[in-house]
Amino acid sequence: MDRRALEKYILDTYGIEPDYPWQDDTDTAVFRHQTNRKWFALAMKIPKEKLGREGGELLIDVVNLKCETALIGSMLMEPGVYRAYHMNKDHWMTIALDGSAADDTILMLLDFSFSLTAPKLKKKSTRRAKMEAS
Repeated sequence: MDRRALEKYILDTYGIEPDYPWQDDTDTAVFRHQTNRKWFALAMKIPKEKLGREGGELLIDVVNLKCETALIGSMLMEPGVYRAYHMNKDHWMTIALDGSAADDTILMLLDFSFSLTAPKLKKKSTRRAKMEAS
């Protein structure tokens, strides 16, 4: 999957367009929930060497996605998945958008990141719920 396909999937699935919060940087796009404004994906170009990779182009498109801490260790075994670049490594991962990571893996992690950062539903208080049930 390349960056264009990722952005199309996000628009088609969630109706969210990229946000470019840094005026002088049009290569870095943030995808965030419309209601709580939390980021669920950060797409950018970084030097390949930051991922420990060499050869070919000097820059690579990547996406950072939020993930459960317990899942990150096993996901790092997947091709194209790395410890987060420039984000909290306990809660985020970096995925290369150069075809090295399986599309299914990227989409699963994107959907998971979207869910993890989604607005939480407020629970009704127990007392109020009992009163409404009566």
